Amino acid sequence: MPLSTKDALDKLAKQLILNEKQRVTLIAYASAAGDQVSTARRVSLSRALSVRAYLIDAGVNNLRINVQAEGDKNPGGDPDRVDLFVQ
Repeated sequence: MPLSTKDALDKLAKQLILNEKQRVTLIAYASAAGDQVSTARRVSLSRALSVRAYLIDAGVNNLRINVQAEGDKNPGGDPDRVDLFVQ
């Protein structure tokens, strides 16, 4: 996980801890070349789980974090990323 994302994740963790009604969904993507679709899915899952582990280590209850690994099914933007949605 890039160091540049840690401040944003720390801020999100504090927000989630303060508001117990909020949940977060992590949707991860990974680029794939040719027949590497299953590899892209595994990479995207690994990315999402890394973010999830960081939030749990920061004190967020794991039951409030949803994870989706979309692999190379990128709707636009950087093909190698994790999107976070707070509900």
